[in-house]
Amino acid sequence: MPDRPRLTVRRLLPLAILLVAGCSPGYTVDAYPTEPGTAVDCKALYADAPRTVAGEDSILVKDDNAVAWGAPAIVMRCGVEKPDALTISSPCYPVGDVDWFAETTADGYLFTTIGRSFFVSLEVPRAYDPASEALADVADAIKKHDPSVKPCV
Repeated sequence: MPDRPRLTVRRLLPLAILLVAGCSPGYTVDAYPTEPGTAVDCKALYADAPRTVAGEDSILVKDDNAVAWGAPAIVMRCGVEKPDALTISSPCYPVGDVDWFAETTADGYLFTTIGRSFFVSLEVPRAYDPASEALADVADAIKKHDPSVKPCV
């Protein structure tokens, strides 16, 4: 009787990795309300998003409702609603010719564009301090797809 190949961990490990990778749905970004009329521009923005942000490679996002980089994830959402805390007297932080409104979150910061056709947010975990590198990295794509209407002065 010929010897049959033995199934060992060494032989099964590559198969297991392929199965898990094939079933991985990607990073999940919670659904969020978007402003009407932003879908086409947001899709174009996502397509032109940089491959790396703050030195982190892009990661697959499950539902194509955002783009993300690294772990913990830096997340860019497009067509978001105006932040409740944003007022006429809110401070404005210009980075890379894009003006940002900043809010502190439990694990970092949430930046939202100001003075553009629609709002884009960038969630930056505290692990990436200073967050300005992430803001600068996404600036060109935002300027290309979300024109400035009224820059901060």
